[in-house]
Amino acid sequence: MNHPPLQGARLAWVTLALTLAVFLQIMGTTIANVALPSIAGDLGAASSQSIWVITSFAVATAISVALTGWLAKRIGQVRLFVLSTLLFGLTSWLCGLAPNLELLIALRVLQGLVAGPIIPLTQSLLMASFAPQKRNLALALWSMMAIVAPVAGPIVGGLISDYWSWPWIFYLNLPLSLFCAGLGWRLLRQRETPISATPINTVGLILLTLCVGALQTFLDRGKDLDWFASTEIVILAVTAVVTLVYLIIWESSSKDPVVELSLFRDRNFSVGVIALSLAFMVYLGNIVLLPMVLQAQLGYTATWAGLAVAPIGLFPLLLSPLIGHFSHKFEMRTLATLSFVIFAIGYVWRSHFTVEVSYWTLFWPQLLQGIGLSMFFLPLTAITLSSIPPEKIASAASLSSVLRILFGGIGTSLAGTLWERRTVFHHARLSEHLSPFRPEVEAWQAQLTQLGLNPAQQLAYMERMLTQQSAILGAEELFWLSGVCFLLLISIVWLAKPLRPQSKA
Repeated sequence: MNHPPLQGARLAWVTLALTLAVFLQIMGTTIANVALPSIAGDLGAASSQSIWVITSFAVATAISVALTGWLAKRIGQVRLFVLSTLLFGLTSWLCGLAPNLELLIALRVLQGLVAGPIIPLTQSLLMASFAPQKRNLALALWSMMAIVAPVAGPIVGGLISDYWSWPWIFYLNLPLSLFCAGLGWRLLRQRETPISATPINTVGLILLTLCVGALQTFLDRGKDLDWFASTEIVILAVTAVVTLVYLIIWESSSKDPVVELSLFRDRNFSVGVIALSLAFMVYLGNIVLLPMVLQAQLGYTATWAGLAVAPIGLFPLLLSPLIGHFSHKFEMRTLATLSFVIFAIGYVWRSHFTVEVSYWTLFWPQLLQGIGLSMFFLPLTAITLSSIPPEKIASAASLSSVLRILFGGIGTSLAGTLWERRTVFHHARLSEHLSPFRPEVEAWQAQLTQLGLNPAQQLAYMERMLTQQSAILGAEELFWLSGVCFLLLISIVWLAKPLRPQSKA
């Protein structure tokens, strides 16, 4: 059943409820990152154990996002959105009350399971609330929140951890979630989607859970366990590959698939999902890498590391609504190309900083990339959903979201691993030139002696400087490589069919 588009104040309030809900959910994936030391200290756990606060939520979210299409058919999109938002707030509040790490991790798993549907459902419900000729504006508003949320997470989490206490990063979600759920139910309950008694595809559900869970855990744990040197990682990789193969075979022949693999027969859906997933992989890897470099090598606090990333979120707040409003004037492939070019320029620009880099030197490339980020989600999502029938929008959005989440995990893991390996490489190369018989090294040692450092202290100081320089060189290479990747991805965008121009009402 197709409902007429909303208008006026009713549309504004629905937009607020849906965009705020997706903002809270996506921010929940990053807000706890900078609070891990505080959480580990307060709960008497090791730092290596506290990382499961992040991993458990990511794994559970990826699984439940993949199930959204099937769940929406069973109970309706509006009911599922309201229920997911309410339970997200409740489980978040319980996370803040957790007396030990084990219970906190269990609650984060539950929180991820109930929160996953929020991402695709808010997108689907928002598009259904706008008139067809204004749906690009709806996508732009949704994209604005999806863009700003992961950037805001470390800043909000850092400020709360530094000046308050870590449980409040979870308590904060309860009143806001109640507001979103209540407002959404009041305004959207008459617009419920059709419900069908879709049978439970038990085999597909088990295969999907095993595949996504194993793959996400493999990505999150691989770097810490030295990848395939660990038996656990090998088992996870084999499990992910085997279950993926069986999942594709099973779902392709199932009458009631858990995952609508038939969507990939649509050319624009396939091109849009591939371009968006790969681009998001590079983007998120860099969002995680930059604070890591600043905190590990340049002495930035958690709050300042978050503020160094923050400029990328400024332009999306200003430009996303405007781009959405005037998007009918643009060719979506051209808009995506412009976004990728701006990202490439920003990454190459950032690949020339040194150990003496100032905050403002980092500020300007991030600010520039914010312009590209404003044009990132809208055209790629529009391409992805351009020829999907209305009754399959929720399934398409959930499949696109789960692939984006998984590729984001790949980007995060790859960024950390490649940075560490390039740091080791440059450390070895620079060490070859650090001979005590070189005039430059002798002069350096003389200066350190005048400062009162004994030979052991001089050696430690040189090692620290060598490691710092090696880490910066490794990061610069990854920034440059990221720029090249974005330029290469432009070719994928132009494989999509041009979208039909929309008239502006």
